[in-house]
Amino acid sequence: MVQKKINILIADDHKLFRETCCLLFDRDPRFHIAGQACNGEEAIQMAAEINPDVILLDINMSPVNGFEALKTILKRRPESKIIAVSMNSNLHVMKDMLQAGALGYVSKKSSAEELKTAVLQLHTGGKYMCNETKELLVKTFVKDEASPVRRLSRRELSVIQYIKQGLSSREIADKLGISSKTVEVHRYNILKKTQLKNTAALVSFSVENGI
Repeated sequence: MVQKKINILIADDHKLFRETCCLLFDRDPRFHIAGQACNGEEAIQMAAEINPDVILLDINMSPVNGFEALKTILKRRPESKIIAVSMNSNLHVMKDMLQAGALGYVSKKSSAEELKTAVLQLHTGGKYMCNETKELLVKTFVKDEASPVRRLSRRELSVIQYIKQGLSSREIADKLGISSKTVEVHRYNILKKTQLKNTAALVSFSVENGI
């Protein structure tokens, strides 16, 4: 029995990338390039016309970008299996694309075999995230775990909020219903945990870390 090929739609505004993908997949009997789109509008139209099994959708296209194309394609054809393709791994972009309905995320730095694996994973009902993005996630997690912010208690974070507003220890104490002495202890512990020298440095630190 001849196995049905996986039909792929490539949507990318770089001709070289499209042609490279065509060479990559057409040489493998498991795949077939069903269509090529050079912008978001074409991707939306072709996704409806050819009903591909998997769509490789570049994020950075114009005038309709990959994010908008993704939402429109899924609105018209909710069962579409889409892999978001990006020049670089960006966790914020990846999060937006996955939340919008993409089932995979691949960097253009990924290997040919990894791209094939991503298509196969989606075709069989799975999801896929490229190795580069996984490594970035791990590094970000480790960095966050090591951040001094994670060592601060809820009460200390509350104190920082009032310090940012320019309140004195007595005013903060009134706001929190505690003694001024307790506030001073919190201030001391906050500076010790963050390894900062003064209030000005603490305010800058809080802004940088989104406290």
